Amino acid sequence: MAFTAASGAYLKLLVRSDHLLTANGRFEGTNWVATAAGPPLGGALIGLLGPVITVTADAVSYLLAALGILRIRGGDVAAPRNGATRQRGADLHGGWRFILHDRALRCLFLNSILVSGLIMATVPLLAVLLLGEYHFPAWQYGLAFGIPALGGFVGARLSARLVQRYGRYLVMTVSGWLRSLFPFGLAFLQPGIAGLLTVIIVEGLLITCMGIFNPIYATERLQRTPADHVARVLSAWSVSSKLGQATLTVIWGILATLTSPLAAITISGVLLLATPLLLPKRRHLSDPEPATR
Repeated sequence: MAFTAASGAYLKLLVRSDHLLTANGRFEGTNWVATAAGPPLGGALIGLLGPVITVTADAVSYLLAALGILRIRGGDVAAPRNGATRQRGADLHGGWRFILHDRALRCLFLNSILVSGLIMATVPLLAVLLLGEYHFPAWQYGLAFGIPALGGFVGARLSARLVQRYGRYLVMTVSGWLRSLFPFGLAFLQPGIAGLLTVIIVEGLLITCMGIFNPIYATERLQRTPADHVARVLSAWSVSSKLGQATLTVIWGILATLTSPLAAITISGVLLLATPLLLPKRRHLSDPEPATR
């Protein structure tokens, strides 16, 4: 959470406002490539070298990431330190207050919390359903979620081009609606190859839309937030998202216990159909701020 807040604030400092969408698209694409490649590579390393060496290599990768950040050559602006020791709790409150005060940010905030929470709540249920009840081999389960992640890379690379051609509002709205429609397809899961193909197609379409939507919404969030408020806003956003995901995961676990994993997944898909109503309207989106460094 701390890294997300700090990196977002630093990105706003390093990148001109009119280049933020391109930068966010590249970060989004990189994340989806890592999501697609990481689990298969991890599984291969465990098979070849064992879990201890694999976990050690993973730990070293974080050190390499830190060294990469240290090699950034760019300016920085320290945040005001007045009352720093007593303002940490107030910073979160200030972030939430800023989000709720801005109509477009408030809509994006509520939409993202519900969408991410409802989607993540079904992840454990899909594991139980596919691996437990439908007896998918582990390699098929990895395939079902590895291949669709490549759609996120494609969507992220297309995001800026689509905005340039069709406009930010239209692309964000269409991709926001589509990412809430496709999860309902998981209600038709069944055992065997048909079920595997259903997961790959549904998740692929969903993640492609997320790859398009996420850079646009991340850019809108940064452009609407003053530089001295970015860390607070992103911290409050991240905390709320994690709490929402944890809460809905518990609720959906109970729901699946009372009904069935497939029934709980279907209910999540039905509720997701209503989340696009929270997307901001065109009149709530102001023009991006002037390009400054």
